[in-house]
Amino acid sequence: MKRFALALSAAVLTFSLSTVAQAATGTARARLDAFATGLHSLTGHFAQSLTDLNGHSSKSSSGTLALEAPRQFRWDTLAPYKQTIVADGSRVWMYDPELEQVTVRIQSTEEAHSPLTVLTDVKQLDRNFKVAEQGEHDGLAWLRLTSTAKDPQFDYADLGFDANGLARMTFRDQLGSTTDIRFSDWQRNAAIPPAAFNFVPPKGADVIGDVPVITTQPLKD
Repeated sequence: MKRFALALSAAVLTFSLSTVAQAATGTARARLDAFATGLHSLTGHFAQSLTDLNGHSSKSSSGTLALEAPRQFRWDTLAPYKQTIVADGSRVWMYDPELEQVTVRIQSTEEAHSPLTVLTDVKQLDRNFKVAEQGEHDGLAWLRLTSTAKDPQFDYADLGFDANGLARMTFRDQLGSTTDIRFSDWQRNAAIPPAAFNFVPPKGADVIGDVPVITTQPLKD
């Protein structure tokens, strides 16, 4: 789940009534196109659960997310543990308070072939994924994305859309485990403070990974 969340960088648009009506009866691809058009920011809540290869539910969590087009993202897990993931447009920062550890990765590496990147850049859909309509079930229209990467992070990702946009996402990883994410309380084009996407490692935390090099000029006498 951490690996998936690192790749998350997405946003959602404000619908006109006509667009919503059209999306409500269209294919999943049509709903995706409507959902991702004209968007610049998004906030909402998520609830996710993990089911292992044998069908046993092992983990669940919930929290909030904030996204700003084109590439800024914040994912805060609030329960049952706390974890913060911030994509600032250059790097992805993952902070685990319990471990007092910050992991940093180059964002372009992490977000390549992520299923949520298609929300901010629909052109990636046909460039980086094989796309297949999955019909309707559970009250949603489903679209399956299969990464064309040489070493994909997941077997497939299914995006479920209702009349209001993206409502659910499920994906199966290389170990056969399935993660189910349900989205709610979307606030489209909300004003998000820039500080939300500016992560500063807490004092005393171990920072590992692709840490940016900060250059300074010597002070003049």
